[in-house]
Amino acid sequence: MKKLKQFSKDYPNLVAGIKLAFFLYLFFLSLELMGDSMKLFGKDFAKTLLQTTANPLVGLFIGILATSIIQSSSSTTSIVVGMVAGGALNIPNAIPIIMGANIGTSITNTIASLPQINRSNEFKRAFAAATVHDFFNFLSVIVIFPLQYYTNFLGKASAFLAEEFQNVGGLKFLSPVKAITKPVSKYLIAQLKSGLGDGSLYKWIALVIALAMLFAALKYMTDSLKVLIISKAKAWFDEILFKTAPRAMIVGLLLTVLVQSSSITTSLVVPMAGAGLLTLVQIFPYTLGANIGTTVTAILAALLTGNVAALTVAFAHLLFNISGIIFWWPLKRVPLFLADKFAEYSIKNKLIPVLYVLILFFIIPVLVIYIVE
Repeated sequence: MKKLKQFSKDYPNLVAGIKLAFFLYLFFLSLELMGDSMKLFGKDFAKTLLQTTANPLVGLFIGILATSIIQSSSSTTSIVVGMVAGGALNIPNAIPIIMGANIGTSITNTIASLPQINRSNEFKRAFAAATVHDFFNFLSVIVIFPLQYYTNFLGKASAFLAEEFQNVGGLKFLSPVKAITKPVSKYLIAQLKSGLGDGSLYKWIALVIALAMLFAALKYMTDSLKVLIISKAKAWFDEILFKTAPRAMIVGLLLTVLVQSSSITTSLVVPMAGAGLLTLVQIFPYTLGANIGTTVTAILAALLTGNVAALTVAFAHLLFNISGIIFWWPLKRVPLFLADKFAEYSIKNKLIPVLYVLILFFIIPVLVIYIVE
């Protein structure tokens, strides 16, 4: 034990790096387990939801709710693409659902900021980093939804692309993160189910374990990152990965394509922001890149079907995100300001971030779906 303590004193950066790697894996595993356990509750329900409306506004909120339940915009858009390919959903109804999925997917990184809620300065940075993604997606929908409703510009442009790419075929990428976390997540759930039976108890316990792992992983990741900051890791991020906005955007895009999850990509930078490793200005373009990267899964799924309608929906998701960037990038001060001020307001009352998640991602969508439909 004394030797270990001495080793930690002699090589603090190495020990911090090992701890970071371990808790980073635990973080990825917690997200995978949380997603898998949520799907046990809601994937069939989400599929049912997606077929329930012909109203574009309700479709938008169905996309938010369905994605919040299964915690994956890639899953939602892939389900939508499959339903369009099978004729269960038409393109005009599918596109608003895709827009809602963009908002719903940001719930994961917002939850990822909550473990730091007792440390005001860290939480302010982390919560702002999480919600800047939310605000960009909200603002994009506010501008693009009415334009799409009255002009169908996304449908027309994506239909053209779909015709051009119809016979290209698809590729399947292996996500290295899923390769090392999916088997463990499945094993844990299988063991819980075996020990507790087929009822709901094992699902709830799996979700609780996932949340406990998430909170523990984020706490210790932040502590390890603080040590690494002292050893100039911050300079490495500033001078290489996030030196310019276009470079940060490309990093976000490529990482999301690699892990096939914008939730993982955007959640990953939340503890880095909390630790002071990244600024809100650096994180913003990174999240925009993640938004583009997350469309790849559905595009590949649609290419595999060769179905023009499915391809149209998949490309509509890509064009929606690109349109949002074109509109809001010159006005980036707006989402940055909103995220910063909301985070500043949230540290005054710790109930606000929790209510924000519950109201925005669940209560409002349910009310709109119930009232309008």
